[in-house]
Amino acid sequence: MELTLWTYEGPPHVGAMRIATSMEGVHYVLHAPQGDTYADLLFTMIERRGLRPPVTYTTFQARDLGGDTAELVQRSIRQAVERFQPEALLVGESCTAELIQDQPGALAAGMNLGVPMVNLELPAYSKKENWGAAETYYQLVRTLLKGQLPAPGSPKPSASRWREEGRRPRVNLLGPSLLGFRCRDDVLEITRLLAEHGIDVAVVAPLGARPADLERIPTADANVCLYPEVAGPVCSWLERSFGTPVVRTVPIGIGATADFLRELHGVLDLPLPADLQEVEGQPSEAERLSRLPWYSKSVDSTYLTGKRVFIFADATHAIAAARIASKELGFQVVGLGSYSREQAREVRAAAAELGLEALITDDYLVVEKAMAEAAAELVLGTQMERHSAKRLGLPCAVISAPLHVQDVPARYSPQMGWEGANVIFDSWVHPLMMGLEEHLIGMFRHDFEFVDGHRSHLGDGAPAAAGEPEAVATVAAGPAAAPVPAPGTTTAAAAVREALESLWTADGEAELAKIPFFVRGKVRKNTEAFARERGLARIDAEALYDAKAHFSR
Repeated sequence: MELTLWTYEGPPHVGAMRIATSMEGVHYVLHAPQGDTYADLLFTMIERRGLRPPVTYTTFQARDLGGDTAELVQRSIRQAVERFQPEALLVGESCTAELIQDQPGALAAGMNLGVPMVNLELPAYSKKENWGAAETYYQLVRTLLKGQLPAPGSPKPSASRWREEGRRPRVNLLGPSLLGFRCRDDVLEITRLLAEHGIDVAVVAPLGARPADLERIPTADANVCLYPEVAGPVCSWLERSFGTPVVRTVPIGIGATADFLRELHGVLDLPLPADLQEVEGQPSEAERLSRLPWYSKSVDSTYLTGKRVFIFADATHAIAAARIASKELGFQVVGLGSYSREQAREVRAAAAELGLEALITDDYLVVEKAMAEAAAELVLGTQMERHSAKRLGLPCAVISAPLHVQDVPARYSPQMGWEGANVIFDSWVHPLMMGLEEHLIGMFRHDFEFVDGHRSHLGDGAPAAAGEPEAVATVAAGPAAAPVPAPGTTTAAAAVREALESLWTADGEAELAKIPFFVRGKVRKNTEAFARERGLARIDAEALYDAKAHFSR
C-alpha cells in the first residue's frame, strides 16, 4: 500500500454514494466507522447541493467490535427504511468495515424489508470509485428489471418499431451522475440536440431518476452511453438481454458530435438530414453551428498551430480531448493517458493512432514527471494536473473529474454537443492566449511600460529604477568600444544613442526590420541591453536571436 497526498478516485463505496445521491427515492445504508462518514462533504461542498446525500451510516466504534455488530447493522437498516421510506435500498460497507466481514447485504436480505434491495459487494482493496459507481448502477438496474427480462429466444425489437407504433423515436441517456464533469449541462445540451432531430428522451439515469424510471428503460428504442465509466456495463447488459442497440460515440467535440448524430440516425433507421451529410474536405452544415471550426481556419489560430498538448483524464474525456486537439485545433498531442484502468485498452488505441504510448497510472507524481518530460505548452487534465502544471509554469484547463468546486459552475457550461464545442474552445484556447500574452510581457519585462508606477506614454519618459543611473555610461566592451560622455546632459544622451545605433550590423538591422512595428522599439531596447550585459561589440542577427531567447525565459 502506498501513502499519497492526492488520489484520482476514492474507494468503490464512494462510487455507490454517487449513484444513490444522483437519484431520487434511493437510500444507501453503509456499514462504516465514524471516520468514513464524509459523504456530506463530498456532495455539499464540491457539488454545492442544498440536499444531504441519502446515506445512513452504522457508525460503529471501537467498543462495538467486542460485541455483536450484526445487530447494529440490522437496527440501522430498519431505522433507515422506516424513516426515509425508500423506493429502493442499497446496502454495502466501506473499506474499513470490509475488514470485519459483517456482510451487511446478506443480513438485509433476510429482513423482509418490503422494498427492492441491492446487496453491494464492492472489493475496496482492488477496485476504485468509477468501478463502484458502474457496478452499483448495473446491479440496481438488473434488480429492478429482472421481472421484465424477455424469454430466451425472443426476437429482438425492430430498429424502426417507433415507426410501427406511430410515434417519435426515443432513447435513454445513461451514465450522467453527480461528481462527474458537467453532467447536468451535458444532459440539457444533448436533450435539446436530439429534440431538434425529432428524437425524444425516455429516461435520463442515474442523474435525477427514480427507481420507477429505471423500470421504463426497456421502452426506449436505443440507449446512449454518454459516460462509459458509469454506464458501460449497464448498456452492454441491456443490449444482450433486451436487444436494445447502444450508441457508443460520445458527442464531445465537433467531429464526435456529428458522428454521434449519424450513428444515432443509423441505429434508429432515421433518414440522415441534409445538414449532417458529409462533404469531402468540408465540415457539414450542422458542424458550422459551433465557432470552433471557424476559429481553426482563421488567421488568429495560427498562433496556436502545433502547440504541444499533454492530456491526462478519465478515459472518456481524454480520448475526446485527443481527437479535438489533434484534428480540430491543430495542436500536437505529446502525451495521452488516463487513470481509468477499466478502459485502458481504448486509451491505448487512441494513443497509438497519434504515435504515442499511453500512460495508464493513478500516481499523480508519475503524471507530473511525464508532463515535464514531454515539454508540453498546454495541459488538459484533472484538478491534480492543474496543480502540477502550476508548479511547472504551464497553462492548464480541467477537462475531467476529479475536480474542484470551481469546475462545477453555476452557469450553463456543457462539454457535449455544438455548444459544448464552444465551451471547450474557450476553455482551451484562453489559457494558451494568456500564456502568449505572459510570454510577451516576460520578453519585454525590462521596459518602462511594465515597471510598476510607470508614467503615461504622453509624459517625458519613465522614471529611473531605484538605485540606477538615468543613462548607461558604458555601451559595449571590447576593442571597438568607444568612450561615452558622462550622463546627465542632452549631448551625453545623444552620444549614447549614436553609439548604440553604431553597434547594429546590416544583417541585424535587416532582421530587426522584420519584427512588427508596434514591438520593434521594445525589441531594439532589450537587444541593446542584452549586448551591454554580454559585452558584445556588434549586434548581428545571431545576437538578436540570442536576446530574444534570453528574454523569453
